[in-house]
Amino acid sequence: MTQESHMTTIPTQTGYAPINGLSMYYEIQGSGQPLVLLHGGFGLTGMFSAILPLLAENRQVIAVDLQAHGRTADIDRPLRLELMGDDIAALITHLGFKQADVMGYSMGGGTALRTAIQHPELIRKLVVVSMPFKRNGWYPEMVTSMAQMGATFADFIKDTPMYQNYVSVAPHPQQFPVLCEKMGAMLRQDYDWSAEVAALKMPTLIVCGDADGMPPAHAAQFFELLGGGQRDGSWDGSGMSTSQLAILPGITHYNIVDTPALAAAVTPFLDAPTAA
Repeated sequence: MTQESHMTTIPTQTGYAPINGLSMYYEIQGSGQPLVLLHGGFGLTGMFSAILPLLAENRQVIAVDLQAHGRTADIDRPLRLELMGDDIAALITHLGFKQADVMGYSMGGGTALRTAIQHPELIRKLVVVSMPFKRNGWYPEMVTSMAQMGATFADFIKDTPMYQNYVSVAPHPQQFPVLCEKMGAMLRQDYDWSAEVAALKMPTLIVCGDADGMPPAHAAQFFELLGGGQRDGSWDGSGMSTSQLAILPGITHYNIVDTPALAAAVTPFLDAPTAA
């Protein structure tokens, strides 16, 4: 969750895709290798406005509004990361890509991770930003806050940019309390994807701030599950993992998507050639 700045970007294409009962909004900027970009809870495509132009300099970025967020109207189903992972897989196929890179922040990071777990054949590279692989990876106070999420949350944030951005584009802005209730139900779900993460084969980049909603030690555990941090990298790089870890200094859960350091960490990872 973040109170995003709403800077202007100019997509080269926008559209709505019929996905699993949704009319899913997306916008495309740039050209080249496709990168699907997934916002955090209560966000929308504009959440990445500060860094999207940097990411789109040499790739095709497809920014998506997830279920009940932004311009994508809600449907009669719960919010679940697993269901949204299926949505993104269906979108990749709908857009005609054999494979795509996927990058998500917070809730979007969980959606990206579930997409890779459930549909690994569609994901070339994965970037998970500020999202733990298990619920108790969050700091205890974060878990407590998430457990209290519900419809009444709507009353507390009506004067925030988060809410104003929502109502400015949502097809049914009066349904914001319903979104809050569904978010609460999702955030109270326990999860531990350790075994599924350890089975991932595609190159994966884990990114968090050093003052994020989870301790850096959890990000290091995430990296270790992916095969990283097991040995010295060696002078010729032979001990390195195909996955990577980036912990950004002086960055919190709430400003990580606004810092050029995020694009600077992600771009060389995505640009690096994959093994044949």
